Amino acid sequence: MKESSTSIKALLPVLFGFFIMGFCDVVGIATSYVKADFGLSETIAGFLPSMVFLWFLLLAVPAAIFMNRIGRKKTVLVSMLVTIVGMIIPFIDYNLYTCLIAFALLGIGNTILQVSLNPLLTNVVKGNVLASSLTAGQVLKAVSSFCGPFIAAFAATVLGNWQYLFPIFALLTLISMGWLMFVHIREKSPEQSNSSWGATFGLLKDRTILLLFLGIVFVVGVDVGINTVAPKLLIERCGFDVTGAGVGSSVYFAFRTIGAFVGTFLLARVSGSKYFRVNILVAIAAMIVLFFMSGQYSILVLIALIGFTCSSIFSLIFSMAIQARPEKANEISGLMVTGIFGGAVIPPLMGYCTDLIGTQAGSLIVILCCMCYLLYCSVGIKTRK
Repeated sequence: MKESSTSIKALLPVLFGFFIMGFCDVVGIATSYVKADFGLSETIAGFLPSMVFLWFLLLAVPAAIFMNRIGRKKTVLVSMLVTIVGMIIPFIDYNLYTCLIAFALLGIGNTILQVSLNPLLTNVVKGNVLASSLTAGQVLKAVSSFCGPFIAAFAATVLGNWQYLFPIFALLTLISMGWLMFVHIREKSPEQSNSSWGATFGLLKDRTILLLFLGIVFVVGVDVGINTVAPKLLIERCGFDVTGAGVGSSVYFAFRTIGAFVGTFLLARVSGSKYFRVNILVAIAAMIVLFFMSGQYSILVLIALIGFTCSSIFSLIFSMAIQARPEKANEISGLMVTGIFGGAVIPPLMGYCTDLIGTQAGSLIVILCCMCYLLYCSVGIKTRK
């Protein structure tokens, strides 16, 4: 009984870390605020999410090596400290450059957190409880993403300025950091790892791993892209102000949360590849219809449908990669996390195409192309049973 009680005390602060992990998705609505505050073009504004997601390419493998040296819990604490610093800077002095620094530090902290938090969870729970705990963590992350636009709207309307979002996030991260710091988690001494940049990226010579890695790049691009374009569609087509337009991102994340929850049960009964194929086909159909919709409710319904159908694709691609080379599971995990940098590549392309065409249809074209690649992944890649 005492051991079970200790496990629960350690589990709760670790799970709360997944809520902090979801803060990176606030970049979607924050981009709309920063664009309006500084009169940025769509092309320039498209680089703001890049400041968050670029670090997954640069730091995922080094973060894993760093974690091997200092331990998992300490690495998680470092990630939260970086996040707190990033959230304080723009509140002290708000300008375009401090916003860029804040987004960069948010991305650095989130990269380190995503690399270290899942392994830390394995030190707290085992067996079937681990699987359910991982699912609970992902749901908490999605809830955090869903709450972000509402927190921004609360800061703008009740507190008088959306920038109060930054100290709110800093305070929540500080609570999470303090909670975890004072909980004992037993860790084994880290084993010496042979992982390196060369060994990890050398896996891309395997055609299946390469195609699945690109699948991660594009599914994250779709996720960040929809999160970013949803408020802009409501502003452009429905006349919403920036604060009200945040409902677009919230609807997306709400249905992504529901989709992930439903997918947890359905994937125990149906083939993963079939589930992947059906969902991406529905998402593509919804995206095509979205090109022609101008009413706020039709736009929100389609955004919800895309969120629901795309919710499990990241984990499906991840598992396909592990099944393809199970003997390289650790290296593949690091490589797939690196693929999250797709969130840095797709938004600038969306911004460029939007400026080129003159409407948000340019952004939708880029997202649709990403979905078409994901359709290819669902039908063109065979993995081991």
